This record gives sequence, C-alpha cells and structure tokens, in this order.
Amino acid sequence: MFSSVSFVQVSFIQNEKNEPYSGLDLLAEAIIDKNKKIRLLFAIKPEGQPRYARMAAIELKTQINQNKDSYGIFVAPYISNESKIICRDNNIGFMDLAGNYLFSFKNVYLNREGQINPSPNNRPVKSIFTPKSSRILRVLLCNPKNEWYVQDLAKEAKVSIGQTSNIKKQLLDMEYLEEKLVGKKIKLVLKKPELLLQEWSENYKYSQNKSRNYYTLHDLAKSENDIIEYFTKNKDNYAFTLTSGASRITPHLRYKRIYFYYQGDIDQMVKELGWKEVDTGPNITIMDPYDSGIFYQLQDINHAKIVSNVQLYLDLLKLESRGKEAAQYLLDQKLRKEW
Repeated sequence: MFSSVSFVQVSFIQNEKNEPYSGLDLLAEAIIDKNKKIRLLFAIKPEGQPRYARMAAIELKTQINQNKDSYGIFVAPYISNESKIICRDNNIGFMDLAGNYLFSFKNVYLNREGQINPSPNNRPVKSIFTPKSSRILRVLLCNPKNEWYVQDLAKEAKVSIGQTSNIKKQLLDMEYLEEKLVGKKIKLVLKKPELLLQEWSENYKYSQNKSRNYYTLHDLAKSENDIIEYFTKNKDNYAFTLTSGASRITPHLRYKRIYFYYQGDIDQMVKELGWKEVDTGPNITIMDPYDSGIFYQLQDINHAKIVSNVQLYLDLLKLESRGKEAAQYLLDQKLRKEW
C-alpha cells in the first residue's frame, strides 16, 4: 500500500439531468489544497470482471474527454486483477467493497490492494470450474479455432443449453470469450486461451479423482501393453495420463509409475491382469475420474489412448518431481502452437 496526498476534501453533489455529467452513477467534487477543484466521476457496475471494467472505462473516458478537470473511478463489489490493469491502462481509478482502491489525479495518489473478496462464494469464477461446467472449457480449449453457436457448444460438451448460456455469460464478462455476428446470428469465439487454462489450473483439484494403487512384478512397458490389450478387447473407456501420457508426447521422460483413468469394473480388470492392491510402493495408479468429460477428445498414440493435451497439462501441474517441467514442454511445444 502506498499513499501520498497533501489535503483533499470530498463532497458528493446532486447530479441534475441537464448536467453535462448526466448518466453517471455518482458525482463528487474534490478540493485539493483548498484552491484546486476536480470532479470525481463514478461508474458503478454489478461485477468487477474485465468486461464491466471496459464498459466503465468507455463511459468514463467519454465524460472526461468532454469535461476538463474530472477523474473517473470504476466501482464494483470486488475488482479482479485484470480489471485493475484495465483501469490503469485507461488512466481511471477503482474501488471495491473489499477495500481495494486506486486514486491518482493531480498531486493525489492513494492506492491499497491485496484485500480479499468479502463474499468469495459469490464470485462467478468458481462456478465455471465445476465438473459439468468444465466440460465447456475443455471443448473450447481443445478446439481453439472453432466458432460456436450456444446450442452446438452445449451439444458438444453434453451440457444443457441453460448451463451453457450461464457459463457463456461469465466467460464473456471475464473476456475469455467474445461474440461474433455471423449473418443474423451470434457465434462465440475463444479469446486468451492461455489465461483461461492458467486460471483453470489454479482451480483444478487433482484430488477430485478417486485413486486406487497397485503393484505388479512386470516392468512398466509390459504392464502398459497389457492395459492396452485389455481395453482393446473389452472396449471400455480408459486413458493414460501424467507420466504415462506425457512419455508419449514429451521426449526423454523417465518414470516409475503408470497412471490412467478408467470408468468401469476395476476389480475385474485387476483380477484378470494379476495386480495386487497396496498402500505403499505402488507402480500403477488407477483413477476413477471426477467427470466423464476427462475422456473428451482422446489422443491415439501407437494404439494407446491418451487424455487430451489440455487435460494432460492440468494433471501434470499437480504432479511432483518433473511434472511441471513436462507441463511446460506441453504448453510450449503443443498447446501454444494450436492457439
């Protein structure tokens, strides 16, 4: 926090309809050092996401350009970090109910940041990462160049149109999506895929998947071939992930444990393959996925089913040892080239 100000006296004033500032939400007058006056123009929005910050910036800058000695301030319940950047880039201030603020005009500079959201359960960002909602993110990130009608996006993600519309609104507010007019209809286009994936990774909980650990005397190469043969015969849903997936994409990755997702009769599979369930020292981990969306857009590499690069990236970031290194390679060499 940094504050620098000699003396400021602020009084809120009535804003009449014929005022040049009509249409603003709040108007105040600041007197600096008893002889310098500046009008403070407030644009109040229901949310503090980037879309609302840009709306406020446009409204405020229009007024500021028409009226000298005025300063614009964006107000919302809680203002995101990206929205703060938008305010700074547009030379306007901000303030929220958490107590974060920036005022920078004349010889006045007041700044306080780092205050947490007083109502975190109301943040829309949380709901876009629930299991079913994340299906929509996965479809968007796995098909970054596609343009979507809402109904087509809902169908592809296997989510209701209502929920898709709700997630669409939140992604538009956060500026991860933009609307494109095609004829008389609106299509959705993904923006800032890397930022969206980064935020998802910060909210992704690997522990949502239920894991069971096993040990086999066979080497990993034979065990992986046994897994591929078993699922080729039984036609069940499975997918290698973490080191088992990354080793087929990331060069020279050594590992001592097999990881894969499976939705089905684990006990029957383990019995047929002769593995032993253990509490310590496993070399095979089977994960029952938190949502079937994990199997979206599987990769087939040398007859092995691998999760999508998006899912693989999310998983690798949660893995100790060389997981983050492999995730960074995947981001640099695969994902960014697709975006």
